Amino acid sequence: MDYTRAFVKKVRRVVIKVGTAVVTRADGRLALGRMGSLCEQIKELNYDGLEVILVTSGAVGVGRQRLRYRRLVNSSFADLQKPQVELDGKACAAVGQSGLMALYDALFSQVKPHSVLLVDSYFLLLMLKFLPSDELFIQLDVTSSQLLVTDKDFEDSNFRMQLSDTVNSLLALRVIPVFNENDSISTRRAPYEDSSGIFWDNDSLAGLLALELKADLLILLSDVEGLYSGPPGEPHSKLIHTYVKEVHQAQITFGDKSRVGRGGMTAKVKAAVCAASAGIPVVITSGYTTDGITKVLQGERVGTLFHRDAHLWATHKDISLHKVDSARDMAVSARECSRRLQKLSSEERKKILLDVADALEANENLIRIENEADVAAATLDGYEKSLISRLTLKPGKISSLANSIRVLADMEEPIGRVLTRTEVAEGLVLEKTACPLGVLLIVFESRPDALVQIASLALRSGNGLLLKGGKEAMRSNAILHKVITGAIPETVGEKLIGLVTSRDEIPDLLKLDDVIDLVIPRGSNKLVSQIKESTKIPVLGHSDGICHVYVDKSANMDMTKRIIVDAKTDYPAACNAMETLLVHKDLLKGGQVNDLVLALKVEGVQLYGGPIASAELGIPEAVSFHHEYNSMDCTIEIVEDVSAAIDHIHRHGSAHTDCIVAEDHEVAEMFLKQVDSAAVFHNASTRFCDGARFGLGAEVGISTSRIHARGPVGVEGLLTTRWYASDKVFSFSEASSPLLENKAMTTQTFSLRIATDLTCKKLPPATSISTKIANNQADRGRTKRVLAGESSG
Repeated sequence: MDYTRAFVKKVRRVVIKVGTAVVTRADGRLALGRMGSLCEQIKELNYDGLEVILVTSGAVGVGRQRLRYRRLVNSSFADLQKPQVELDGKACAAVGQSGLMALYDALFSQVKPHSVLLVDSYFLLLMLKFLPSDELFIQLDVTSSQLLVTDKDFEDSNFRMQLSDTVNSLLALRVIPVFNENDSISTRRAPYEDSSGIFWDNDSLAGLLALELKADLLILLSDVEGLYSGPPGEPHSKLIHTYVKEVHQAQITFGDKSRVGRGGMTAKVKAAVCAASAGIPVVITSGYTTDGITKVLQGERVGTLFHRDAHLWATHKDISLHKVDSARDMAVSARECSRRLQKLSSEERKKILLDVADALEANENLIRIENEADVAAATLDGYEKSLISRLTLKPGKISSLANSIRVLADMEEPIGRVLTRTEVAEGLVLEKTACPLGVLLIVFESRPDALVQIASLALRSGNGLLLKGGKEAMRSNAILHKVITGAIPETVGEKLIGLVTSRDEIPDLLKLDDVIDLVIPRGSNKLVSQIKESTKIPVLGHSDGICHVYVDKSANMDMTKRIIVDAKTDYPAACNAMETLLVHKDLLKGGQVNDLVLALKVEGVQLYGGPIASAELGIPEAVSFHHEYNSMDCTIEIVEDVSAAIDHIHRHGSAHTDCIVAEDHEVAEMFLKQVDSAAVFHNASTRFCDGARFGLGAEVGISTSRIHARGPVGVEGLLTTRWYASDKVFSFSEASSPLLENKAMTTQTFSLRIATDLTCKKLPPATSISTKIANNQADRGRTKRVLAGESSG
């Protein structure tokens, strides 16, 4: 529960106002699905003992729908050819009141299943008349009552007293009072324009009733999520979670009024400010969701809260003040700084990285003090050992990170590197070059060393960066961010790398698809899945790290023991640690599997078996094959052969990293070619799947995606491409020349996958192969391709 919403625990009487924009569809017909959902939520509150008062709009809409139908059936063809006079609003209200109330009464008594969602109110009432209710509805068994009022009524003190007594009597009987302004007899000159009187629309009526009836909470349902800093459709508008008058009153720009009715957000804010100043909390939230009211009463941070004490909360980090950068401001600043970074020379960017590495080593003691405080707090709070392991910066880690940054600085300059160069016409040279993606949002859990790796990669690739670490690493992340940004020169700006400190800012950041170019989540399956479901920004990452090692019958047992012990125990919390060991059936018959089990148990590994292994080895059965332990636990299963192992990996794996241990090279080749994972190894530990081990210098994460980057993501994974054409003015009309017609360029799309045969040989430096390829491409210079009768590959 959000601390600003803690008051909901004491709420006993709530007024809910639903506007015309919520109860009607875009075509003016009633939105039966939303109305049904509204009634279901009110029923649940009623059953929980809360007193609910409903203020509804929509009578004019119902009446207009019915009168248009009556006018249509009573008109001749000639009448229909004449200009149609707009129906009188008061007449529509008079006709619509009974229809709207009948509909509420029907919905409160019984709720429609999905098959009735698409019918309109007229046919719904017909179905109610002729079909058995148990075929149409699920019983709710709630009674509602109608109360029509006008602003003149409230001028009479006796009326207000009697109104309060009547409502109290109804609520005591668990009856839902349904209020509406009686527009049909209102003395207001023009109901949709005249704002005179004690109340002037159903929003102000709801606020007035909340005061008169001593409500504990007022909920105003709208067609948007809440109050925004500007019109909700504009990209720069931001949802305001808590309205602080001193801060937001001058900032807000209201958009158009409601598409129907007379209210809109302006009317809602006026009513909310008035009620909140009198001590009644108000929440403006969306009436389009099926659980908006429920979430408000559960204390979730939805919609916009108006509260008398809001100004007292303004010192907290999650209330946006002028001095605090908004999510958008952070992203925009990061982009501007990244463009300044790209203007620097390669040597200047390299120097920044070397300065960062030196700064980390110079501040190692301070970093360790903050990290130890985080570890102590996490231990005291009872966090799992795997999380504490990832949180800890072990001795030598800072030096290791600094050295990785220096390796990154010495790599070939990635920005502006020419990938292809083609002369597409006489004198016209087309170049495809590498360039930064733009602004990256990285959300990671536990591991403060990830912040260093990601920040250094962003600097090398010329990208702006927003970082959100886990709260358990708050002190470590803060000091690391301070040290790194302190090494960035003022000509670039420290806002190149922003540190997001509040979890509540993440939803706002995930909406900024116009200024954030890529989201990379590093953490649990739950974290990655939640982010993928919450944003339109491209997401790069993996949900699970379920890595397999398959031991073939031809495997060398001594080598196998070294590989599986390293894969499981070197760093059990890592995403590239072995989670499942698959063993050929012949090794069970020969007894070699017992040696493998013993080797793991000696290291403290707890084994769980599949159906076969559990029965044969006498170990507990695993709950699921698709499980990432992140601990000293492991699943083992016996398989028929390499084909069965491949099938098992495809059914239960996560396409991260999988390995085969075998001396039979035909079997190994089959495994390497057929296993569809980001990294596939022969006679190598799954722990080898690492950016530093691959010669990338560092990694921002390991991607199991098939688009853009796959496997450990280094600098190249944070780059995209752009095209340059140069040498002379060239118009598109010249493309009609025979020369260009014969030079049709072709493109290919590659899905990168790492398949490696590492049979315990001495490896050359990991950067040598990629460096040679890059140098060869760069040395080719300007290449003229004559593509007639030849593929461009």
